Amino acid sequence: MIYIITLSLYLLTLIGLGIYKSRQIKTQSDFAVAGRSLSPGVLVGTMLATWIGTGSILGNAGKAYETGFAALMLPLGGILGIILLTKIAGKVRAYEKFTVPEIIGDRYGSVARILRVIALVMAYMVIVSYQYNAGGAVLTTVLTDANGDALISAQTGTIIAAIFIVAYTMLAGLVSVAYTDVANGILMTIVLVIAFPIFWIKAGGWSGMEMSFGEMGKPNHMQFFGVYSGLDILNFCLPPFLLVLGDANMYQRFFASKDAKGATQATRILVFAIVIIELLIIASAWVSSSLIPDAENGRHVLIYAAHSFLPPFVGAVMMTTIVGIIISTADSYLLVPATTLMRDIYQTYINPNANEKRVVLLSRLLVLGLGFLAYIVSIEFAKSAGFFERALYAYTIYGAAITPALVAALFWKKASSVGAVASIISGTTMTLLWKEVSWIKNIFPEQFYNSVDEVLPAILISVLALIVGSLVFPDKK
Repeated sequence: MIYIITLSLYLLTLIGLGIYKSRQIKTQSDFAVAGRSLSPGVLVGTMLATWIGTGSILGNAGKAYETGFAALMLPLGGILGIILLTKIAGKVRAYEKFTVPEIIGDRYGSVARILRVIALVMAYMVIVSYQYNAGGAVLTTVLTDANGDALISAQTGTIIAAIFIVAYTMLAGLVSVAYTDVANGILMTIVLVIAFPIFWIKAGGWSGMEMSFGEMGKPNHMQFFGVYSGLDILNFCLPPFLLVLGDANMYQRFFASKDAKGATQATRILVFAIVIIELLIIASAWVSSSLIPDAENGRHVLIYAAHSFLPPFVGAVMMTTIVGIIISTADSYLLVPATTLMRDIYQTYINPNANEKRVVLLSRLLVLGLGFLAYIVSIEFAKSAGFFERALYAYTIYGAAITPALVAALFWKKASSVGAVASIISGTTMTLLWKEVSWIKNIFPEQFYNSVDEVLPAILISVLALIVGSLVFPDKK
């Protein structure tokens, strides 16, 4: 019962805050970039809560259940990407834009801008889709009877999660999302610091874990090196690196900063926050795994561990925190494509003179439509892929299609419109076709092909297309 009460109070608080803040939203700037008013402290909180989502809580944690101690290297790609963002944040804020496609459009023209919008929507719908599924998994765990039987199905839980996320995002906009993200970030840090030593004690420390994993037939779970091959590390670490380096969510936060200096300061602090939280999540999942021999329960290792091994109040707070993390990620990945479609399509090509009231209303309706689309994706994708795999796939769509041209727009003067368009098209196409087209499979040795995910060929062809296209077809001065 305490789980239901704690979670219900949290969700009601969010809705109340969303309704309150919605009255303050008068302009597109308020809805999309919080009136460009966010301080460095708020920026750190909202960027942290946005980045640490289902990909971490269920994706990386689930991988820790599968492979053990070695999973601690999984956040490396994202961390390296954020380190590089410290060199980009101030430069991005100086553009005074609302969306990343605006930067792309200013540099490369309308074709690249539109293609960028398409790729962004595709990738972000996949990301939102598994946030819904994660929310459903939490609700199914919380809503159980005394016998441990779920009172609702996973599908029903997913629908409830989707409805809440969409409704909250429609109300809130970034001005509310940012401040709830800060609260979620603080709560997440506190509960993980409390939970980890409890898991460690229950597992019996290093020796107890070693014994448990041995009994499970998983001795490799105590090893850091030798579990993943070099190609595995590339497959796992390159997608989040590419995503975060060009992530429109991060850039939207930069646009929302009071100034360029604040954006840079916040990103520097974010590096350390991400390291701490990501390692705590994976370490907690790894330790908890030694207590969970049943693989079905291990699929959602942290959710199960919070419900089964923590004192009721701490467990309830951790479950609520997981929900908060899911919502913080989902609302951001819904808000950005809605803002992008509004700014880069509607206001640019359909109705450039739309008034602020209409823009805010249509932005909210776009959140509703995109939210429904993401739910459809959640149904289809859930049949064939786990959280970790879906996260990497979505990151690759975005990272291979968009990040090279975006970074080039900021730092490479010779990057051209033809090169950017070629990069976006080739990166997207290779991501979608790598595992689907038989003739591609026949080109490469079978062992190599089976060991390489979409990200490596996609980013290589994307970068190559950008360079060759830019050098052969330079923009006219």
